[in-house]
Amino acid sequence: MNYTQTLEFLFSSLPVFEAKGATAYKPGLERITAFCRHIGNPQRNFFTIHVAGTNGKGSVSHIIASVLQQAGYRTGLFTSPHLQDFRERIRVDGEMIPKQKVVNFVDKHHGKMVELELSFFEMTAALAFDYFAQSDVEVAVIETGLGGRLDATNIIVPLVSVITNVGLDHTALLGDTLPKIAAEKAGIIKKSIPVVIGESDPRYNEVIEQTAAANKSKVIYAEQEFSCEPCLCGTDRQHFCMHRTRDNRNFEVDLDLGGNYQRRNMVTAAATVDFLHEETPLTISRRAFLEGARDTAANTSLMGRWQKLGEQPLTVCDTGHNPHGIAYVARQLKATPHKQLYCVIGFVRDKDLAHILPLLPHDAHYIFTQAKTERAFSAAELTAKAAIYGLHGETVTEVPAAVARAKELAGADDMIFIGGSTYVVAEAL
Repeated sequence: MNYTQTLEFLFSSLPVFEAKGATAYKPGLERITAFCRHIGNPQRNFFTIHVAGTNGKGSVSHIIASVLQQAGYRTGLFTSPHLQDFRERIRVDGEMIPKQKVVNFVDKHHGKMVELELSFFEMTAALAFDYFAQSDVEVAVIETGLGGRLDATNIIVPLVSVITNVGLDHTALLGDTLPKIAAEKAGIIKKSIPVVIGESDPRYNEVIEQTAAANKSKVIYAEQEFSCEPCLCGTDRQHFCMHRTRDNRNFEVDLDLGGNYQRRNMVTAAATVDFLHEETPLTISRRAFLEGARDTAANTSLMGRWQKLGEQPLTVCDTGHNPHGIAYVARQLKATPHKQLYCVIGFVRDKDLAHILPLLPHDAHYIFTQAKTERAFSAAELTAKAAIYGLHGETVTEVPAAVARAKELAGADDMIFIGGSTYVVAEAL
């Protein structure tokens, strides 16, 4: 098989959550455990950091990976979904896995994958583990796909587990309350391995603490270890003033990722990196932290996080796609100076629109659209549903045409926002 045929096999023969939604979700670790045993348990050949959470886990994973890279470690990074290229999911020192490595892996293990009926995500996780081991990776940052307890990545035994936050998302699969979802996320906590909690919340802290206590694992609340406030600075990067509680130390840090919500992700990443330096075999200097954070996007090619696509009109995209993430986006839109706001918005079918649509700004002109995925919510239906919540505009069924329409309408002092779904952002990019 060539690379195109290999991808075709992966996307068509194996269930893909991004395309199929819940029907592709295969909970349980039996298949991935059996497959990794078959390929020699490559996930045991390097240190890992395991990152779960409703929002922010992508940004936190990329910040930590960039810092580790800057500290001189050969660093693997496994994330999902991808925006433009499947290989974005698997990186070593910021470089995507070569196409030939994907082809070789599938050629070699095709029969076993089919026999075990692996899901697309299980196969991808195993491919990442195998590639990292082959590439002499010293430490890998592994982001969960969905949930935690039954996620295919949960066969690793990390140096530290991280739960960025817990919000309502994938409720059909993970539970319809924050405590139920928190229990699934807390499933990544391993015996005697500490867990960093990015955002504490009285509605779910106890659930995580109970799982940690059962595993004799220390809970580190990031917000008790670090505080972080934006400082004004006239650069393209965000500039933060941080305070470390344990030694009362103040320092300033830059970040080349946009979005006010990154302040919380910086706290989570800082607490994790501080733990790794203080309590594990890894050595991470303050300089490595500062330079790694400063160059996160440059080092890891992270896209779609309050990413500026143009000026006059200011054009921004963001992959926030659940109530928790959209709430951050709505606050950021309100804080961004503009005359008229144009929003190019589309969602996937399984999103809880009754909790998302009321959060969006009422004074914007909406261009409702849909991405080219089976999971996309129909643009016409979205237009009708949004009107119930006082959101009005027009329907343009294809994303590129919707973006073009927004540019046609917007003046130099206006703003265009593109989001609602990762797929909408992917097509806009």
